[in-house]
Amino acid sequence: MNNKAYIFIGRSGCGKGTQVDLLVEELKKEERDIFSLGTGDKFRKFAQGDNYSNKLSSAISEQGDLQPEFLAVLMWASTMVENVQGNEDFVLDGVPRKMAEATILDSALKFYGFRKPILIFMNVSRKWSEERLAGRGRSDDDINEIKKRLDWYDTEVAPVVEWYRNNSDYRFLDINGEQTIEEVHREIIGKLNK
Repeated sequence: MNNKAYIFIGRSGCGKGTQVDLLVEELKKEERDIFSLGTGDKFRKFAQGDNYSNKLSSAISEQGDLQPEFLAVLMWASTMVENVQGNEDFVLDGVPRKMAEATILDSALKFYGFRKPILIFMNVSRKWSEERLAGRGRSDDDINEIKKRLDWYDTEVAPVVEWYRNNSDYRFLDINGEQTIEEVHREIIGKLNK
């Protein structure tokens, strides 16, 4: 299998979603089949359901806390199992968010036959991310929520980034996310083509 897996990771507000969309468009130009997965929308839809699990998940979201690993894995793993045909590139956004998820995702990528998946680290400083997320005219509650999300990144996601950086099974691309959208995209494509 010559298909590739691309995993986007970085702080909230770093532009992952925008860069995922741009990469998907680039791959489509090459007539590649794409399996694109972002977990944020799946969690929002799940939290709107009426059963007990949906309500628990909704309460976690309302508190601004991170969903448990088993639920995160369920969201992306079930989507893979139900939709992967075997002939597509993977483009993942929001997966993984914790170390336990990273090792399970590693097993999934190996299961699907991917060799040397590409980790695209959207590298931005905490200050840059906070300023971008805050925007103008935000309330103190919003600022506190932003700080909570960035604290969560430092505690949970940063170790995952280092695990990928030091894992020889992956190709790690450190991308300067503090550029214009176009400059970030050019840097990603340039490093992918090396």
